[in-house]
Amino acid sequence: MPDFSPTRRALLAGGATLLAAPALAQDFPARPIRLVIPFPAGGPTDVYARFYSERMSRELGQPVVTENRGGAGGAIGSLEVARARPDGHTLLFGTASTHALYNLVTRQPQYDAARDFQAVAQLGGGPLCWLAHPSQPATLPEFLAAARRASPPLAYGSPGTGTLMHLATEIVKREGGEVPLNHIPYRGAAPAMNDLIAGTLALAVNTLGAGLPLHQGGRARMLAVASNARAPQAPDVPTAAEALGRPGFTAVLWHAVFAPPGLPAPVLARLSQASNAALADAAFRASLAAAGIEAAAPGTPTEAAAYIATETERYRPIVEAIRPELDA
Repeated sequence: MPDFSPTRRALLAGGATLLAAPALAQDFPARPIRLVIPFPAGGPTDVYARFYSERMSRELGQPVVTENRGGAGGAIGSLEVARARPDGHTLLFGTASTHALYNLVTRQPQYDAARDFQAVAQLGGGPLCWLAHPSQPATLPEFLAAARRASPPLAYGSPGTGTLMHLATEIVKREGGEVPLNHIPYRGAAPAMNDLIAGTLALAVNTLGAGLPLHQGGRARMLAVASNARAPQAPDVPTAAEALGRPGFTAVLWHAVFAPPGLPAPVLARLSQASNAALADAAFRASLAAAGIEAAAPGTPTEAAAYIATETERYRPIVEAIRPELDA
């Protein structure tokens, strides 16, 4: 039976791409670019992707058109891009979930996140935050202490088993002294937030941008934000590193742009240049900051790939520790 894996497709396409590389580089982009978002509209990934597509359209002189292709935790849209022609006109707005966690948590993955994609740029993203119902203690250490005493265990909600939010909270449980919080997985962050506000959950995890309106409106209390420094929008909220007494602890739902493997080097360089111009723009960074998104510094595709590899290894121990829950 023929091998039609993303890697095999890339190898077959590679020969033709090499022959066409000078023309592709000279003409690129020759038409609108399709930016696949592998999650439904309205979430934090969708928000950043639309900021990015608008700015990249200006940089490249062609429309960068977003297309939501959600499903299977991001695998459907990701696989579609992995199989696309590697000419730079089809890109993926990937995340920590699709490219650091997917191969760790999925028993039968449909793609290899490192082998079946070309990293273009690491863009930064939304730091995670933990939100408690207003009836709960006011600080993260006090909340964890109360959770250790609670019977039955207090419940926390995440957007799903194996998501970055789930894994980061499991790390917090262990850093806080093996706190017996009961994980309730939801199909997305919004339902978990609704149950937190209603008091069904004691704690929920989300991105800073999504959590700020709840905190500022008094519907939930933000206990910690997993960024390097306190968020300017909520200077009263400690970082997770401060709250846990664990220097260096961060957790970011980061985003990165990927192309199919075999992308001609001049096209990759052009996309990288355009991304760096966006990331260096003060107005672009300010727009993201207002939405609770921390833009990355400009960098190279090689640096982006190295960052993703480091993030993958950072979460490997917690995935192995909770393997039974992931396989249930």
